[in-house]
Amino acid sequence: MSALQKATIVGGGVIGGGWVARFLLNGWNVSVFDPDLEAERKIGEVLANARRALPALYDKVMPAEGTLTFHDDMGEALADAAWVQESVPERLDLKHKIHAQIDKLSPAEAVIGSSTSGFKPSELNEHGGRVVVAHPFNPVYLLPLVELVGNAETCAKASEILRSIGMYPLTVRKEIDAHIGDRLLEAVWREGLWLIKDGICTTEELDEVIRMGFGLRWAQMGLFETYRIAGGEAGMKHFMAQFGPALQWPWTKLMDVPEFTDELVDLIAGQSDAQSGHMSIRELERLRDDNLIGMMRALKKTGSGAGGVLNTHEATMPEPAIDDLPVTVDRTIPQSWTDYNGHMNEAHYLEASAQATDRFMAMIGADADYVAAGNSYFTVENHMQFLDELHAGDRLKITTHVLQGEGKKMQLFHCLYGENGQLAATVETLLIHMDLNARKTSLPSEAVAAKLATYAQEHAKLPAPRGVGRHVGLKG
Repeated sequence: MSALQKATIVGGGVIGGGWVARFLLNGWNVSVFDPDLEAERKIGEVLANARRALPALYDKVMPAEGTLTFHDDMGEALADAAWVQESVPERLDLKHKIHAQIDKLSPAEAVIGSSTSGFKPSELNEHGGRVVVAHPFNPVYLLPLVELVGNAETCAKASEILRSIGMYPLTVRKEIDAHIGDRLLEAVWREGLWLIKDGICTTEELDEVIRMGFGLRWAQMGLFETYRIAGGEAGMKHFMAQFGPALQWPWTKLMDVPEFTDELVDLIAGQSDAQSGHMSIRELERLRDDNLIGMMRALKKTGSGAGGVLNTHEATMPEPAIDDLPVTVDRTIPQSWTDYNGHMNEAHYLEASAQATDRFMAMIGADADYVAAGNSYFTVENHMQFLDELHAGDRLKITTHVLQGEGKKMQLFHCLYGENGQLAATVETLLIHMDLNARKTSLPSEAVAAKLATYAQEHAKLPAPRGVGRHVGLKG
Protein backbone atom coordinates (compact mmCIF):
# COMPACT_ATOMS: atom_id res chain seq x y z
CA MET A 1 0.00 0.00 0.00
CA SER A 2 1.20 3.48 -0.83
CA ALA A 3 2.45 5.74 1.92
CA LEU A 4 0.11 8.35 0.40
CA GLN A 5 -2.94 6.33 1.43
CA LYS A 6 -5.19 8.03 3.95
CA ALA A 7 -7.18 6.56 6.84
CA THR A 8 -9.88 8.42 8.74
CA ILE A 9 -10.61 7.50 12.35
CA VAL A 10 -14.00 8.52 13.72
CA GLY A 11 -13.87 8.33 17.50
CA GLY A 12 -10.54 8.81 19.23
CA GLY A 13 -10.82 6.81 22.45
CA VAL A 14 -8.52 3.95 23.45
CA ILE A 15 -9.39 1.83 20.40
CA GLY A 16 -9.60 4.75 17.99
CA GLY A 17 -6.25 6.04 19.21
CA GLY A 18 -4.76 2.59 18.66
CA TRP A 19 -6.03 2.59 15.06
CA VAL A 20 -4.49 6.04 14.55
CA ALA A 21 -1.11 4.72 15.73
CA ARG A 22 -1.28 1.51 13.68
CA PHE A 23 -1.94 3.36 10.41
CA LEU A 24 0.28 6.39 11.11
CA LEU A 25 3.36 4.39 12.10
CA ASN A 26 2.97 2.28 8.95
CA GLY A 27 3.25 5.32 6.70
CA TRP A 28 -0.40 6.27 6.21
CA ASN A 29 -1.75 9.78 6.53
CA VAL A 30 -4.43 9.82 9.23
CA SER A 31 -7.27 12.25 9.87
CA VAL A 32 -9.32 12.18 13.07
CA PHE A 33 -12.87 13.31 13.74
CA ASP A 34 -13.90 13.37 17.39
CA PRO A 35 -15.88 16.15 19.12
CA ASP A 36 -14.14 15.40 22.44
CA LEU A 37 -12.04 18.45 23.32
CA GLU A 38 -9.49 16.10 24.91
CA ALA A 39 -9.19 13.86 21.84
CA GLU A 40 -5.89 15.30 20.63
CA ARG A 41 -4.29 14.92 24.06
CA LYS A 42 -5.58 11.37 24.53
CA ILE A 43 -4.47 10.24 21.09
CA GLY A 44 -1.11 11.92 21.65
CA GLU A 45 -0.56 9.78 24.76
CA VAL A 46 -1.50 6.59 22.88
CA LEU A 47 0.87 7.60 20.08
CA ALA A 48 3.70 8.15 22.56
CA ASN A 49 3.28 4.57 23.78
CA ALA A 50 3.03 3.24 20.21
CA ARG A 51 6.15 5.07 19.03
CA ARG A 52 7.99 3.49 21.95
CA ALA A 53 6.60 0.00 21.39
CA LEU A 54 5.80 -0.88 17.77
CA PRO A 55 9.30 -0.31 16.27
CA ALA A 56 10.69 -2.61 18.99
CA LEU A 57 9.01 -5.56 17.27
CA TYR A 58 10.96 -5.13 14.06
CA ASP A 59 14.58 -5.29 12.98
CA LYS A 60 13.97 -3.40 9.75
CA VAL A 61 13.31 0.33 9.59
CA MET A 62 9.59 1.10 9.63
CA PRO A 63 8.15 3.52 7.03
CA ALA A 64 8.32 7.24 7.71
CA GLU A 65 5.27 8.33 9.70
CA GLY A 66 2.37 9.79 7.80
CA THR A 67 0.75 13.13 8.61
CA LEU A 68 -1.79 13.33 11.45
CA THR A 69 -4.58 15.92 11.32
CA PHE A 70 -7.61 16.66 13.52
CA HIS A 71 -10.86 18.00 12.10
CA ASP A 72 -14.06 19.59 13.38
CA ASP A 73 -15.83 18.86 10.10
CA MET A 74 -16.50 15.20 9.33
CA GLY A 75 -16.65 15.75 5.57
CA GLU A 76 -13.23 17.37 5.64
CA ALA A 77 -11.84 14.48 7.68
CA LEU A 78 -13.26 11.88 5.28
CA ALA A 79 -12.06 13.46 2.05
CA ASP A 80 -9.92 11.05 -0.02
CA ALA A 81 -9.94 8.33 2.67
CA ALA A 82 -9.15 4.77 1.56
CA TRP A 83 -10.10 3.39 4.99
CA VAL A 84 -12.60 4.73 7.50
CA GLN A 85 -12.70 3.25 10.99
CA GLU A 86 -15.60 4.03 13.31
CA SER A 87 -14.75 3.55 16.99
CA VAL A 88 -17.57 5.34 18.81
CA PRO A 89 -19.24 3.94 21.99
CA GLU A 90 -21.21 0.69 21.75
CA ARG A 91 -24.66 2.22 21.21
CA LEU A 92 -26.48 1.01 18.11
CA ASP A 93 -28.46 4.24 17.67
CA LEU A 94 -25.24 6.27 17.78
CA LYS A 95 -23.51 3.97 15.31
CA HIS A 96 -26.48 4.22 12.92
CA LYS A 97 -26.29 8.00 13.06
CA ILE A 98 -22.52 8.09 12.52
CA HIS A 99 -22.59 5.46 9.76
CA ALA A 100 -25.22 7.40 7.81
CA GLN A 101 -22.94 10.44 7.82
CA ILE A 102 -19.86 8.41 6.91
CA ASP A 103 -21.68 6.66 4.06
CA LYS A 104 -22.80 9.99 2.64
CA LEU A 105 -19.49 11.86 3.01
CA SER A 106 -16.78 9.25 2.38
CA PRO A 107 -15.44 8.12 -1.03
CA ALA A 108 -17.48 5.33 -2.60
CA GLU A 109 -14.44 3.04 -2.82
CA ALA A 110 -13.40 3.48 0.83
CA VAL A 111 -13.56 0.53 3.21
CA ILE A 112 -15.75 1.45 6.19
CA GLY A 113 -14.98 -0.61 9.28
CA SER A 114 -16.57 -0.61 12.70
CA SER A 115 -14.60 -1.50 15.81
CA THR A 116 -17.74 -2.91 17.42
CA SER A 117 -17.09 -5.80 19.78
CA GLY A 118 -20.67 -7.09 19.72
CA PHE A 119 -22.95 -5.85 16.93
CA LYS A 120 -23.43 -7.81 13.71
CA PRO A 121 -23.16 -6.26 10.22
CA SER A 122 -26.88 -6.90 9.66
CA GLU A 123 -27.60 -4.73 12.71
CA LEU A 124 -25.15 -2.02 11.72
CA ASN A 125 -26.56 -1.85 8.18
CA GLU A 126 -30.26 -2.42 8.94
CA HIS A 127 -31.11 1.06 7.55
CA GLY A 128 -28.77 0.64 4.59
CA GLY A 129 -25.02 1.10 4.50
CA ARG A 130 -21.76 -0.61 3.60
CA VAL A 131 -20.10 -1.12 6.97
CA VAL A 132 -18.15 -4.25 7.82
CA VAL A 133 -17.09 -5.25 11.30
CA ALA A 134 -13.34 -4.72 11.77
CA HIS A 135 -12.95 -5.64 15.42
CA PRO A 136 -9.39 -5.24 16.78
CA PHE A 137 -7.88 -6.10 20.15
CA ASN A 138 -6.22 -3.66 22.54
CA PRO A 139 -3.53 -2.41 22.09
CA VAL A 140 -4.40 -2.09 18.41
CA TYR A 141 -0.89 -0.87 17.56
CA LEU A 142 0.69 -4.12 18.85
CA LEU A 143 -1.82 -6.99 18.69
CA PRO A 144 -2.30 -8.19 15.11
CA LEU A 145 -5.77 -9.79 15.20
CA VAL A 146 -8.72 -8.08 13.49
CA GLU A 147 -12.03 -9.95 13.18
CA LEU A 148 -13.73 -9.11 9.88
CA VAL A 149 -17.45 -9.77 9.40
CA GLY A 150 -19.64 -8.71 6.49
CA ASN A 151 -19.65 -8.41 2.70
CA ALA A 152 -17.15 -10.91 1.28
CA GLU A 153 -15.71 -8.57 -1.37
CA THR A 154 -15.25 -5.75 1.14
CA CYS A 155 -13.67 -8.08 3.68
CA ALA A 156 -11.21 -9.32 1.03
CA LYS A 157 -10.24 -5.73 0.23
CA ALA A 158 -9.98 -4.94 3.94
CA SER A 159 -7.75 -7.99 4.50
CA GLU A 160 -5.24 -6.78 1.93
CA ILE A 161 -5.01 -3.36 3.57
CA LEU A 162 -4.75 -4.76 7.09
CA ARG A 163 -1.95 -7.15 6.14
CA SER A 164 -0.02 -4.23 4.67
CA ILE A 165 0.04 -2.55 8.10
CA GLY A 166 1.14 -5.68 9.93
CA MET A 167 -2.20 -6.99 11.15
CA TYR A 168 -3.79 -10.45 10.98
CA PRO A 169 -7.30 -10.25 9.48
CA LEU A 170 -9.55 -13.21 10.28
CA THR A 171 -12.81 -13.30 8.33
CA VAL A 172 -15.59 -14.81 10.48
CA ARG A 173 -17.55 -17.41 8.47
CA LYS A 174 -20.98 -16.44 9.83
CA GLU A 175 -22.11 -13.35 11.67
CA ILE A 176 -22.81 -13.91 15.34
CA ASP A 177 -23.16 -11.70 18.40
CA ALA A 178 -19.73 -10.72 19.81
CA HIS A 179 -17.92 -12.53 16.93
CA ILE A 180 -15.30 -15.10 18.09
CA GLY A 181 -12.78 -13.55 20.47
CA ASP A 182 -15.24 -11.78 22.75
CA ARG A 183 -17.46 -14.86 23.00
CA LEU A 184 -14.50 -16.75 24.42
CA LEU A 185 -13.60 -13.86 26.71
CA GLU A 186 -17.21 -13.59 27.83
CA ALA A 187 -17.18 -17.21 28.96
CA VAL A 188 -14.00 -16.70 31.00
CA TRP A 189 -15.30 -13.36 32.36
CA ARG A 190 -18.61 -14.87 33.55
CA GLU A 191 -16.94 -17.79 35.26
CA GLY A 192 -14.39 -15.42 36.80
CA LEU A 193 -17.13 -13.24 38.26
CA TRP A 194 -18.72 -16.29 39.90
CA LEU A 195 -15.39 -17.50 41.33
CA ILE A 196 -14.78 -14.08 42.91
CA LYS A 197 -18.37 -13.58 44.07
CA ASP A 198 -18.40 -17.01 45.71
CA GLY A 199 -15.14 -16.27 47.52
CA ILE A 200 -13.09 -18.90 45.69
CA CYS A 201 -10.38 -16.43 44.71
CA THR A 202 -9.58 -12.73 44.38
CA THR A 203 -9.10 -10.81 41.12
CA GLU A 204 -5.33 -11.06 41.57
CA GLU A 205 -5.39 -14.82 42.21
CA LEU A 206 -7.56 -15.41 39.16
CA ASP A 207 -5.18 -13.35 37.01
CA GLU A 208 -2.23 -15.35 38.37
CA VAL A 209 -3.88 -18.59 37.25
CA ILE A 210 -4.07 -17.23 33.70
CA ARG A 211 -0.67 -15.59 33.44
CA MET A 212 1.27 -18.29 35.31
CA GLY A 213 -0.44 -21.15 33.50
CA PHE A 214 -2.47 -21.56 30.35
CA GLY A 215 -2.07 -17.94 29.21
CA LEU A 216 1.55 -18.65 28.32
CA ARG A 217 0.53 -21.67 26.25
CA TRP A 218 -2.30 -19.86 24.50
CA ALA A 219 0.07 -17.12 23.24
CA GLN A 220 1.81 -19.60 20.96
CA MET A 221 -0.66 -22.43 20.39
CA GLY A 222 -4.17 -21.26 21.15
CA LEU A 223 -6.73 -23.60 22.71
CA PHE A 224 -7.10 -26.66 20.50
CA GLU A 225 -3.45 -27.14 19.62
CA THR A 226 -2.67 -26.94 23.35
CA TYR A 227 -5.20 -29.69 24.04
CA ARG A 228 -3.88 -31.79 21.16
CA ILE A 229 -0.54 -31.96 23.00
CA ALA A 230 -2.36 -32.72 26.26
CA GLY A 231 -3.70 -35.84 24.56
CA GLY A 232 -0.17 -37.22 24.29
CA GLU A 233 0.88 -39.41 21.37
CA ALA A 234 -2.74 -40.43 20.77
CA GLY A 235 -3.59 -36.80 20.01
CA MET A 236 -6.92 -34.99 20.08
CA LYS A 237 -9.15 -38.08 19.95
CA HIS A 238 -7.58 -39.38 23.14
CA PHE A 239 -7.90 -36.00 24.84
CA MET A 240 -11.59 -35.73 23.96
CA ALA A 241 -12.29 -39.29 25.02
CA GLN A 242 -10.54 -38.70 28.34
CA PHE A 243 -11.87 -35.26 29.21
CA GLY A 244 -15.05 -35.00 27.11
CA PRO A 245 -17.31 -36.54 29.80
CA ALA A 246 -16.32 -33.71 32.14
CA LEU A 247 -18.44 -31.40 29.98
CA GLN A 248 -21.49 -33.08 31.51
CA TRP A 249 -20.35 -32.36 35.05
CA PRO A 250 -21.75 -29.28 36.81
CA TRP A 251 -18.42 -27.46 36.97
CA THR A 252 -19.28 -24.14 35.38
CA LYS A 253 -22.01 -21.54 35.66
CA LEU A 254 -21.75 -20.26 32.12
CA MET A 255 -25.52 -20.11 31.62
CA ASP A 256 -26.00 -18.05 34.76
CA VAL A 257 -24.88 -14.46 35.26
CA PRO A 258 -24.22 -13.07 38.74
CA GLU A 259 -26.35 -10.02 39.47
CA PHE A 260 -24.33 -6.82 39.22
CA THR A 261 -25.19 -5.54 42.68
CA ASP A 262 -23.38 -2.63 44.31
CA GLU A 263 -21.76 -5.15 46.63
CA LEU A 264 -20.30 -7.19 43.74
CA VAL A 265 -19.09 -4.08 41.90
CA ASP A 266 -17.43 -2.79 45.09
CA LEU A 267 -15.85 -6.20 45.72
CA ILE A 268 -14.37 -6.44 42.21
CA ALA A 269 -13.26 -2.80 42.12
CA GLY A 270 -11.71 -2.97 45.60
CA GLN A 271 -9.73 -6.11 44.81
CA SER A 272 -8.62 -4.64 41.49
CA ASP A 273 -7.39 -1.46 43.20
CA ALA A 274 -5.49 -3.54 45.74
CA GLN A 275 -3.97 -5.60 42.93
CA SER A 276 -2.62 -2.82 40.71
CA GLY A 277 -3.76 0.54 42.05
CA HIS A 278 -0.16 1.46 42.86
CA MET A 279 0.45 1.98 39.12
CA SER A 280 -1.15 4.55 36.83
CA ILE A 281 -2.98 3.39 33.71
CA ARG A 282 -0.14 4.72 31.53
CA GLU A 283 2.41 2.79 33.62
CA LEU A 284 0.33 -0.36 33.28
CA GLU A 285 0.08 0.18 29.53
CA ARG A 286 3.85 0.49 29.20
CA LEU A 287 4.37 -2.62 31.35
CA ARG A 288 1.86 -4.50 29.18
CA ASP A 289 3.56 -3.29 25.99
CA ASP A 290 7.06 -4.24 27.19
CA ASN A 291 5.88 -7.73 28.07
CA LEU A 292 4.03 -8.14 24.76
CA ILE A 293 7.13 -7.03 22.84
CA GLY A 294 9.28 -9.59 24.67
CA MET A 295 6.85 -12.44 24.01
CA MET A 296 6.14 -11.47 20.41
CA ARG A 297 9.84 -11.10 19.59
CA ALA A 298 10.41 -14.57 21.07
CA LEU A 299 7.65 -15.89 18.79
CA LYS A 300 9.41 -14.29 15.80
CA LYS A 301 12.28 -16.75 16.30
CA THR A 302 10.03 -19.72 15.53
CA GLY A 303 7.42 -17.94 13.41
CA SER A 304 4.72 -19.11 15.81
CA GLY A 305 1.49 -17.18 16.36
CA ALA A 306 1.93 -13.42 16.18
CA GLY A 307 5.62 -13.94 15.40
CA GLY A 308 4.72 -15.30 11.97
CA VAL A 309 2.64 -12.20 11.23
CA LEU A 310 5.56 -9.97 12.21
CA ASN A 311 7.99 -11.89 9.99
CA THR A 312 5.65 -11.67 7.01
CA HIS A 313 5.08 -7.95 7.49
CA GLU A 314 8.76 -7.21 8.03
CA ALA A 315 9.63 -8.97 4.77
CA THR A 316 7.56 -6.37 2.87
CA MET A 317 9.54 -3.43 4.26
CA PRO A 318 11.95 -1.97 1.67
CA GLU A 319 15.70 -2.29 1.89
CA PRO A 320 17.82 0.89 2.14
CA ALA A 321 19.75 2.21 -0.86
CA ILE A 322 23.11 0.52 -1.46
CA ASP A 323 24.99 3.81 -1.87
CA ASP A 324 24.23 4.84 1.70
CA LEU A 325 24.89 3.19 5.06
CA PRO A 326 21.95 0.86 5.63
CA VAL A 327 20.04 1.07 8.91
CA THR A 328 20.17 -2.54 10.05
CA VAL A 329 18.49 -2.08 13.45
CA ASP A 330 15.88 0.50 14.46
CA ARG A 331 14.11 -0.40 17.69
CA THR A 332 13.44 0.69 21.24
CA ILE A 333 15.53 -0.81 24.04
CA PRO A 334 13.52 -3.23 26.22
CA GLN A 335 13.63 -3.19 30.00
CA SER A 336 15.13 -6.68 29.96
CA TRP A 337 18.31 -5.32 28.34
CA THR A 338 19.17 -3.06 31.29
CA ASP A 339 21.10 -3.75 34.48
CA TYR A 340 20.82 -2.56 38.09
CA ASN A 341 21.92 0.94 37.04
CA GLY A 342 19.13 1.23 34.46
CA HIS A 343 21.78 1.22 31.71
CA MET A 344 21.85 -1.16 28.77
CA ASN A 345 24.03 -4.11 29.75
CA GLU A 346 27.24 -4.59 27.76
CA ALA A 347 26.16 -8.04 26.57
CA HIS A 348 23.19 -6.50 24.81
CA TYR A 349 25.36 -4.04 22.91
CA LEU A 350 26.86 -7.15 21.32
CA GLU A 351 23.41 -8.74 20.91
CA ALA A 352 22.17 -5.63 19.11
CA SER A 353 25.21 -5.66 16.80
CA ALA A 354 24.59 -9.36 16.11
CA GLN A 355 21.04 -8.46 15.07
CA ALA A 356 22.53 -5.85 12.73
CA THR A 357 24.83 -8.49 11.23
CA ASP A 358 21.92 -10.90 10.75
CA ARG A 359 19.88 -8.14 9.10
CA PHE A 360 22.72 -7.24 6.75
CA MET A 361 23.25 -10.91 5.86
CA ALA A 362 19.59 -11.11 4.87
CA MET A 363 20.00 -7.96 2.76
CA ILE A 364 22.72 -9.59 0.64
CA GLY A 365 20.79 -12.85 0.28
CA ALA A 366 22.37 -14.85 3.13
CA ASP A 367 18.95 -15.21 4.71
CA ALA A 368 17.11 -18.06 6.45
CA ASP A 369 16.67 -20.00 3.19
CA TYR A 370 20.37 -19.61 2.42
CA VAL A 371 21.29 -20.96 5.86
CA ALA A 372 18.78 -23.81 5.51
CA ALA A 373 20.53 -24.76 2.27
CA GLY A 374 23.78 -25.22 4.22
CA ASN A 375 25.60 -21.88 3.88
CA SER A 376 26.27 -19.02 6.29
CA TYR A 377 28.78 -16.52 7.65
CA PHE A 378 30.35 -17.23 11.05
CA THR A 379 31.75 -14.49 13.30
CA VAL A 380 35.44 -15.03 14.09
CA GLU A 381 36.38 -11.73 15.77
CA ASN A 382 34.70 -8.67 17.33
CA HIS A 383 35.98 -5.40 18.73
CA MET A 384 33.61 -3.12 20.63
CA GLN A 385 33.90 0.45 21.89
CA PHE A 386 31.50 1.77 24.55
CA LEU A 387 31.09 5.51 24.06
CA ASP A 388 27.82 6.50 25.73
CA GLU A 389 25.01 5.15 27.91
CA LEU A 390 21.78 3.69 26.59
CA HIS A 391 18.61 3.23 28.64
CA ALA A 392 15.35 1.26 28.53
CA GLY A 393 12.89 2.94 26.18
CA ASP A 394 15.61 4.74 24.20
CA ARG A 395 15.43 4.46 20.42
CA LEU A 396 18.43 2.44 19.18
CA LYS A 397 19.51 2.79 15.57
CA ILE A 398 22.42 0.88 14.00
CA THR A 399 24.09 1.61 10.67
CA THR A 400 26.38 -0.89 8.96
CA HIS A 401 29.50 -0.01 6.94
CA VAL A 402 31.05 -2.76 4.81
CA LEU A 403 34.84 -2.60 5.22
CA GLN A 404 35.64 -5.75 3.25
CA GLY A 405 33.59 -8.08 1.10
CA GLU A 406 35.60 -10.43 -1.04
CA GLY A 407 36.36 -14.12 -1.09
CA LYS A 408 35.36 -15.85 2.12
CA LYS A 409 35.64 -12.72 4.28
CA MET A 410 33.06 -10.14 5.29
CA GLN A 411 34.17 -7.30 7.59
CA LEU A 412 31.50 -4.96 8.98
CA PHE A 413 31.56 -1.85 11.15
CA HIS A 414 28.38 -1.20 13.12
CA CYS A 415 27.63 2.22 14.66
CA LEU A 416 25.06 2.19 17.48
CA TYR A 417 23.21 5.49 17.92
CA GLY A 418 21.06 6.47 20.89
CA GLU A 419 17.88 8.44 21.43
CA ASN A 420 19.29 11.83 20.41
CA GLY A 421 21.52 10.61 17.62
CA GLN A 422 24.62 10.32 19.81
CA LEU A 423 27.12 7.59 18.92
CA ALA A 424 26.83 5.15 21.82
CA ALA A 425 29.07 2.31 20.62
CA THR A 426 30.87 0.79 17.65
CA VAL A 427 31.39 -2.87 16.84
CA GLU A 428 33.87 -4.05 14.24
CA THR A 429 33.23 -7.66 13.25
CA LEU A 430 34.96 -10.12 10.94
CA LEU A 431 33.03 -13.07 9.51
CA ILE A 432 34.07 -16.07 7.43
CA HIS A 433 31.78 -17.89 5.01
CA MET A 434 31.12 -21.53 5.92
CA ASP A 435 29.74 -24.65 4.31
CA LEU A 436 27.55 -25.92 7.13
CA ASN A 437 27.40 -29.46 5.77
CA ALA A 438 31.14 -29.90 5.33
CA ARG A 439 31.88 -27.73 8.40
CA LYS A 440 34.60 -25.99 6.42
CA THR A 441 35.21 -22.50 5.09
CA SER A 442 33.87 -21.94 1.61
CA LEU A 443 33.10 -19.25 -0.95
CA PRO A 444 29.63 -17.69 -0.87
CA SER A 445 27.19 -18.15 -3.72
CA GLU A 446 27.71 -15.94 -6.76
CA ALA A 447 24.56 -13.93 -5.99
CA VAL A 448 25.58 -13.26 -2.37
CA ALA A 449 29.17 -12.46 -3.35
CA ALA A 450 28.00 -10.00 -6.02
CA LYS A 451 25.62 -8.20 -3.67
CA LEU A 452 28.27 -8.00 -0.93
CA ALA A 453 30.88 -6.72 -3.40
CA THR A 454 28.51 -3.97 -4.56
CA TYR A 455 28.05 -2.77 -0.99
CA ALA A 456 31.81 -2.92 -0.37
CA GLN A 457 32.55 -0.89 -3.51
CA GLU A 458 29.98 1.79 -2.68
CA HIS A 459 30.97 2.02 0.98
CA ALA A 460 34.66 2.35 0.01
CA LYS A 461 33.74 5.76 -1.40
CA LEU A 462 32.59 6.92 2.05
CA PRO A 463 34.93 8.21 4.78
CA ALA A 464 36.34 5.43 6.95
CA PRO A 465 34.42 5.30 10.23
CA ARG A 466 36.28 6.51 13.29
CA GLY A 467 37.70 3.65 15.31
CA VAL A 468 38.34 1.18 12.50
CA GLY A 469 41.23 -1.15 13.33
CA ARG A 470 41.37 -0.32 17.03
CA HIS A 471 42.48 -2.89 19.57
CA VAL A 472 41.95 -3.08 23.32
CA GLY A 473 43.93 -0.45 25.17
CA LEU A 474 44.84 1.64 22.13
CA LYS A 475 45.13 5.29 23.18
CA GLY A 476 43.40 8.20 21.42
